[in-house]
Amino acid sequence: MILTGGLKSLLPNVLRRIIRCDRLSISNTSGMAEGYKQANVVILHKSLADDFEKFCHANDGPLPLLYRSKPGDWKCPSLSSDSDIRTDCLQYRIYEHGACTGSLKSLKEYSEQLKDMVTFYLGCSFSFEKAVRNAGIPIRNVEQKCNVSMYKTSVPCYSVSTFCCDLVVTMRPIPESKLEAAVVATSELKEAHGAPIHMGDPGLLGIQDLSKPDYGDPVHLHPGDIPVFWACGVTGVEAVISCRAPLAFTHSPGCMFITDLKNDNVPVRSSREVPQVQCISQDPLHYSIVSAEAAQKIKTLETLIGIDPGDRGIIHLHRQDELLKACLSISHARSVLITTGFPTHFTYEPPEENDGPPGALAIAAILQALEKEVAIVTDQRAMNLNKKIIEEAVQIGILKRPVPLLSYRSESANSALMFLCENGNPGRPRFDHLIAIERAGMAADGKYYNARKVNIKHLVDPIDELFLAAQTIPGVTTTGVGDGGNELGMGKVKDAVKKHIKNGDVIACDVEADFTIVAGVSNWGGYAIACALYILSTCEIHDRYLRKAVGFPQLPKKTFWLSALPSVTKEEKLLKTLVRHGVRSGKTASLEMEVDGLPFYNTHSLMIEKLL
Repeated sequence: MILTGGLKSLLPNVLRRIIRCDRLSISNTSGMAEGYKQANVVILHKSLADDFEKFCHANDGPLPLLYRSKPGDWKCPSLSSDSDIRTDCLQYRIYEHGACTGSLKSLKEYSEQLKDMVTFYLGCSFSFEKAVRNAGIPIRNVEQKCNVSMYKTSVPCYSVSTFCCDLVVTMRPIPESKLEAAVVATSELKEAHGAPIHMGDPGLLGIQDLSKPDYGDPVHLHPGDIPVFWACGVTGVEAVISCRAPLAFTHSPGCMFITDLKNDNVPVRSSREVPQVQCISQDPLHYSIVSAEAAQKIKTLETLIGIDPGDRGIIHLHRQDELLKACLSISHARSVLITTGFPTHFTYEPPEENDGPPGALAIAAILQALEKEVAIVTDQRAMNLNKKIIEEAVQIGILKRPVPLLSYRSESANSALMFLCENGNPGRPRFDHLIAIERAGMAADGKYYNARKVNIKHLVDPIDELFLAAQTIPGVTTTGVGDGGNELGMGKVKDAVKKHIKNGDVIACDVEADFTIVAGVSNWGGYAIACALYILSTCEIHDRYLRKAVGFPQLPKKTFWLSALPSVTKEEKLLKTLVRHGVRSGKTASLEMEVDGLPFYNTHSLMIEKLL
């Protein structure tokens, strides 16, 4: 028998010859023929071949198709010069009517059946191991002399005919400081599954226990390692099981076909296309990916809205990249709850100001276009007003359909939990993300203050409780948008508010959000969130990560998304609607075309144009 030493430097044709002669004392091909492409193998009856090829193209993250043979062809000339698929994998599995009925070292005894069968060679993550190692990243399963860990997920693949299964992933422990390097090293190696599809808590993929892989061996994480998941070609095995073919063959997971193709032909990538990694949640731990170009565009939005036209001192409240991180988190959310409403004009009816609702509706509009669930929660006394505003926003063309409008009452200690989660169960939240935009926020003394230190608590329902409860619910993230420090969510920057904002020692909101977006006018923050979500949705790198590299890119919906963004015309009509309903400018209480004392024309209209 030949032992494992030196196998990584042997040429593929030599390795295949050794495998063919059954002279290897190893259980997988990870680390072998370093720098050469390895392949998953699926062998199906020719009647199923066309549908399986369509399935591969529809799920090209886990199933990058390297080669499809003709029926009965045991060679693959474009991948190797002297191969025989019946003998050149370390081990095979046989499937009959969807059940694995055995493992084999050779398929020669099935040569007659193979004459009517087609072989698919699919890319494998073993192919990128050299690139990962060259980036200075340890490969833990090779260090631990074991197979890579493979897991079934709860992520459905795009189904084609009888091929209907969930995604399978490999997991590699990566030191946190090397996450971005791992993404960069693999993202262009599309035929080896490309960039990771998830980084962080395995539970977000439906994986319950990393120590119990469905295929391969458990690989142990070192302190500081993050579990990183790549789409895996063993998804093809699950597809074979799902189609229940009378007879099919696959490689045994980890026992790949080694090709003669090198991974050297990686296309040159511009700096704009380099992926960046951002942590968007600590509980559960979750990282996201975005292109450098998209990230820079969103940072530019953050700079644009950060001007201080009211000279309030808000520059001291800024936290860099909060807009990017908040919008990455919202992009991953399934269901979003928005709240707005600041009744600063307590001597008028209605007491609301017109900063907040336009920004909230701009966010709701893009969320609708992105097919996310969205609802708005506001004060019970303002329900009728907000219902009318939402109905007219549909007529104006801001919203495609009405947004569900909710109110919150604090009736017991667990009211917030009952509101946010099904039956109050933190494991079943109704919303993944909460956004407060220009929403009155509770101060340290439990009161709610406008900028002039007037307590308006009698007009404000305790929606802050939802944000406080969200801190205790894993997987629910919060964002606060404000322009003065007394808004819900600004507790994250309360020390700066107390130090730099007029009356800050009294009015500062005490309730934190995970992400705090500070803008010269809060509506601008809402417009920026909408534009940032559009940028993320049109970023191919982020789109692939979001859909876990299964299904098709969402870019064909780009025009529809674009139509959901705010425009000067739509916002002008909405402001006229608010004026008609008696909703006043925040600073002056004027019923003119202004917000926070700033004229709509040549101030707010110019900001909208700049953001777009």
